[in-house]
Amino acid sequence: MHIFSKACEYSIKAVIFLATRTESDQRMRLREVSKAIGSPEAFTAKILQQLVRQRVLKSVKGPGGGFCLQEDARNIALYRIVLAIDGDSFFTDCAMGLKKCSETQPCPIHKKFRPIRDEIKEMLINTTILETAKSVQKGECVLKFFKHRE
Repeated sequence: MHIFSKACEYSIKAVIFLATRTESDQRMRLREVSKAIGSPEAFTAKILQQLVRQRVLKSVKGPGGGFCLQEDARNIALYRIVLAIDGDSFFTDCAMGLKKCSETQPCPIHKKFRPIRDEIKEMLINTTILETAKSVQKGECVLKFFKHRE
């Protein structure tokens, strides 16, 4: 089951990957990011450029170029990445896709799903890129691209 679109999942992975690699402003090439997150290069380029437009990432062309986090991006909440790529529909739309679902006209799962959705939103708001990158680096959690070093 996927909560977010593939583009959003890859975006979160890419940002965490870059946060684990770019502590000293080291830039990562598109090919490296694409391989690390398991995404096709053209698709990765598209999502990385979207994150550049949202001022989460920096992009430098030419030799020594590549992608890295904006200076203050490590303190950005994962919620901002989700909004940049998927928008807020997961947090506002009906879980069953009904157009008129609301508190006064709820769908069959509205009252049970709303608190779960609200918890996910809170978690994303309260979880920063830095926090997730540190967890990966410490080996507390895993992503495909990162092997914990002893």
